[in-house]
Amino acid sequence: MVTAPQPEKITVEGVEVDTRHWIGGERVTSADGATFTDVSPIDESVIGEISAGAEAEVDAAVAAARKAFPAWAGMPVAERAALLRKVADGVEARVEELAHVETRDNGALLRSHLRGVMPRVAMNFRFFADYLENDLAHPDMTVPGRGHRERITYDPAGVVAIITPWNAPLMLATWRIGPALAAGNTVVVKPPEWAPLTASLLADIMRDAGLPDGVFNVVQGTGVDAGAPLTRHPGINRLCFTGSVPTAGVIAAAAAPNIVPLSFELGGKSPLLVLDDADMDLAVDIAVEQFDNAGQVCLKGARLLVDAKIAEEFTQRVLDKARTLKQGDPRDLTSDVSALITRKHFETVDGFVQRAKADGARVLMGGGPNDELGGLFYSPTILADCPAGSEILTEEVFGPVLTIETFDGDEAGVAMANDTRFGLAATLVTSDPERAESVSAQLRAGTVWVNCFFVRDLGAPFGGSGQSGIGREGGIWSFDFYCDVKNSVFAPSN
Repeated sequence: MVTAPQPEKITVEGVEVDTRHWIGGERVTSADGATFTDVSPIDESVIGEISAGAEAEVDAAVAAARKAFPAWAGMPVAERAALLRKVADGVEARVEELAHVETRDNGALLRSHLRGVMPRVAMNFRFFADYLENDLAHPDMTVPGRGHRERITYDPAGVVAIITPWNAPLMLATWRIGPALAAGNTVVVKPPEWAPLTASLLADIMRDAGLPDGVFNVVQGTGVDAGAPLTRHPGINRLCFTGSVPTAGVIAAAAAPNIVPLSFELGGKSPLLVLDDADMDLAVDIAVEQFDNAGQVCLKGARLLVDAKIAEEFTQRVLDKARTLKQGDPRDLTSDVSALITRKHFETVDGFVQRAKADGARVLMGGGPNDELGGLFYSPTILADCPAGSEILTEEVFGPVLTIETFDGDEAGVAMANDTRFGLAATLVTSDPERAESVSAQLRAGTVWVNCFFVRDLGAPFGGSGQSGIGREGGIWSFDFYCDVKNSVFAPSN
């Protein structure tokens, strides 16, 4: 932490970014003047010093959110939806700026931010604004045999605390901010200290769209100093977190005394299950796609499980295709794989790989840092012959590391796929529609992709099984969480 005076604004990739918190419609420096250093994964250079919040800033943000709540919750639905569409418009107008800043901040590919991630950020607001106005209303029901009328309403819950991850910070934050605001709640966001900048730009967009003061608040800082006081705060009514299982346990314990409903999207060790009748081109393409975002994707199919009958061909073709990936500066639109987020995370990923090698795993590709590029660039790695039950097969590595295992027959493949305490996602490749139906039904995961990958519909439920999370969000499931769903029962009129 730094306490000396720092610039209130910095320029990142030609874009001006405010380094202060956004609380109650104002830019606020930390009461103690503390800042933290934001470092770019691309070259480990310092981007700037960012205001580091603590209990005082959290208290102020929650107070501002609570003050703003009655008016925001009471705003007519059409007006609230219109404001959120203005936010979506503001995001769309600044896609290039947001993409360049986030690429510098978290090291993800610029082309992905431009083509998919930032447009999806706008969609997170527009979809839930439309859902609020057009789809949320529930028809009245009648109690059978008695004639009583039941009215189901979705009442705003209050203040929503959202703690967001660094691997897709703006997209994953707005996936929750959008429905939380649409539902009539006010929001306090704690962005990731490893990639905080686009949350600050979002505050500017919210202001320009005309959101009332206090409806949206941003408190920057570390998990210990800003996240902890937010999770235990008695003034919050919902708590959302995306991150690791151990951190989720700490957060749940902190929130428990206040009986705050939780939505957790946690880690994964997802299988990519390739049956013996799979379209080989498709299976190979999906397998190599798992190196997206340098493997820093919770939904990634890190365990390549392939029927022994086709394993040799599949493995060779995956290696051939993976070796064509270009690793380099994510601002280069031809780069396919970028760097890991921090030096600490780089060492964590390498530790997994080196221990796997010591345990007897065979390196088919990569197996260590990219010495040619240096820095935080880790070579795309594929390992085989990993001992059953070993760490590399059971723990989330969250880097560009895949393992290959073989099985004999669908039953064995399903058993291998389900042999994990996680259950965020699973991917299945088969050319037989009947096998697709049968095998997908047996896979234990919140999302199962069949002959596709990473297809997301904002109206569908999303969440994890097992230790991959608590709850589901998307469409009506989001409003179920962000609202107090009320049933008012009316006696028949005389």
